[in-house]
Amino acid sequence: MKASDLLVRALENEGVEYVFGIPGEENLDLLESLAGSNIRLILTRHEQGAGFMAATYGRLTGKAGVCLATLGPGATNLVTTTAHAQLGAMPMVTITGQKPIKHSKQGQFQIIDVVDMMRPLTKYTRQIVSGGTIPARIREAFRLAEEERPGATHLELPEDIAREDTDAAPITASLTRRPVTEAKAVDYAIKLLTEAKHPVLVIGAGANRKLTAKMLRAFVDKQGIPFVTTQMGKGVLDETHPLYLGNAAVSEGDFPHRALEAADLILNVGHDVVEKPPFMMSTGERKVIHINFQPAQVDPVYFPHAGMVGDIANSIWQLNESIAPQPHWDFDFMFRARDALHEHMAEGCEDSSFPVLPQRLVRDVRRVIPDDGIIALDNGIYKLWFARNYPARQPNTVLLDNALASMGAGLPSAMAARLVYPERKVMAICGDGGFMMNSQEIETAVRLKMDLVVLILNDRAYGMIKWKQKHMGLKDFGLDFDNPCFITYARSYGAHGHRLEATDELEGLMRECLAAGGVHLIDVPVDYSHNVRILNEEIPRLSKAL
Repeated sequence: MKASDLLVRALENEGVEYVFGIPGEENLDLLESLAGSNIRLILTRHEQGAGFMAATYGRLTGKAGVCLATLGPGATNLVTTTAHAQLGAMPMVTITGQKPIKHSKQGQFQIIDVVDMMRPLTKYTRQIVSGGTIPARIREAFRLAEEERPGATHLELPEDIAREDTDAAPITASLTRRPVTEAKAVDYAIKLLTEAKHPVLVIGAGANRKLTAKMLRAFVDKQGIPFVTTQMGKGVLDETHPLYLGNAAVSEGDFPHRALEAADLILNVGHDVVEKPPFMMSTGERKVIHINFQPAQVDPVYFPHAGMVGDIANSIWQLNESIAPQPHWDFDFMFRARDALHEHMAEGCEDSSFPVLPQRLVRDVRRVIPDDGIIALDNGIYKLWFARNYPARQPNTVLLDNALASMGAGLPSAMAARLVYPERKVMAICGDGGFMMNSQEIETAVRLKMDLVVLILNDRAYGMIKWKQKHMGLKDFGLDFDNPCFITYARSYGAHGHRLEATDELEGLMRECLAAGGVHLIDVPVDYSHNVRILNEEIPRLSKAL
């Protein structure tokens, strides 16, 4: 068969459902092969949209999302999303085209070394130089993308290789099982737990990937040990649980950080040094146990005292089977910190002033989104408010990126969630800056007949950087802009546009849009003027007073 047909058969063999992307002339043979396949091509309006969608598909399913681009500028437009998938541990396979490698007649037109460009951003990058190597290249790209730690891989398919004839056949994936923690590591962790007086759990991104929620819930319920989540660990356990101490959304000084400071043993589950976590190390009495699929990557901010390396769910199960709650465990201070956090988070939730305060916004979104509903956050200051104030009820229902933290990811991520979970309610929450970076994908969402609500938090500025600028005592400069009329903009794509006129109308408007079907953009004026006072001044002062 033609090599491009073999490549598509190999993708089908890997269970690929979608290919997200924008083909170019170097991909036309592959495009023709896809046309005869059961794989659905999701044509986007920018390669970034395709890459963010593929990465989010991988994040939600554990199976590598696939994105496609042509050579040159098509490939370079995937650099950001490749880094997004790699740093965020989201399995993704990128396929790019290339000019003929045997008889090129166009010199260096559009040609850059894409394979070398992708090398520092991926787990694996190769040019396919023969149709016969396609099965092995595809199998290896998917194996590496999906195995712990997941990430991005890349294959380049030159157009003359795509046209070759080959009699090769796809390679079937071998059955593999993740290793489990060795017995002596379990024994040492039990010893530390038995000796501890104030143990606590910190749940990070790795625990969200493999859905270890069942074992962690059984552990927490039996042992009674409280837990903190990182931004990318939100939802692994129900954050309305009475043992939940809060999310480490801000870098330091919040109530959950005080609880961690009071701990003498931290069970750090699924931690990744890529994610910006709370600082938890100590040169004193506090010990940290690293519980993850891989050994700890030692860093100036992370140097654990012990490790349980292996399947996370199995490690937690072994601990739970081997120890009972200790009578000397004391969580009184941690629960004081939890209660103070809840009291503080309640402030501003009933405020009807307009533009909308972040606390009220988060409260209203939580009211309208079902427990299994998904919010996809772009990157901006609102991400901290949602991480801190929005109680996630189920794993992977709050899609935010605390690794590369690229703007422009919110809308495409929500669209991928709609494809994976068509029965769930999905909302994209974007700042006006981040939304405009990939706003053209509204056309894609309309064309695909998606039911999707997009909140555009409108402060006419790059609000996250303005917050930091103000906190540093610098003058207000260089971060303000104007926006289009988002109602007209939405309607120009065939979507529905709405503008919030009063805070008390927000909850009802969101409910109407979620129930109506179709693509809805809601322009939400937002007031960030209290960020420095609350996040940088008030929270540290109140938490220190505990």
